[in-house]
Amino acid sequence: MARVAGLLTEQAPPEDSWATSPAVRSVMQGNRGKDTKPEVRLRSLLHAEGLRYRVGIRPLPNLRRTADIVFPKARVAVFVDGCFWHGCPEHHRPATKNSEFWREKIEGNRRRDAETDGLLRDAGWQVIRVWEHEDLAEAANRIHSMLPARGRAAIGGAGLQPEPTK
Repeated sequence: MARVAGLLTEQAPPEDSWATSPAVRSVMQGNRGKDTKPEVRLRSLLHAEGLRYRVGIRPLPNLRRTADIVFPKARVAVFVDGCFWHGCPEHHRPATKNSEFWREKIEGNRRRDAETDGLLRDAGWQVIRVWEHEDLAEAANRIHSMLPARGRAAIGGAGLQPEPTK
């Protein structure tokens, strides 16, 4: 309706843009880099379980990559990966426009993810990757179950005292 009323105009993307059209540029600008719905929902579930964590920090100060959820004392880093951006084996569908660019982009993301996982593991961190399509309650349980194995005292969350032995 706005277009019919003449309120919208078609502007070509800037010359340095990778977008193939104004519509594609608009979609790309709308993609969030942090605080996505799956991330926020997972954080909410973890917080409800009494877990406390850091958001969007570098697990290793000298590594210029951030994890979505970090338990610094327990040395657990959680990444919530989007199916398109990280090439989910179940849901990733290759782009049809500018396909070579997007294929290289996704392959680069996969290589960087694998390198990040290796660097963190070499430094003594536990890495947990959650796909955006996963059941987030199950993912929260998986994360919660990993934390006690790394030492309950290191978790720093409320209500996570060891159960008395009988």
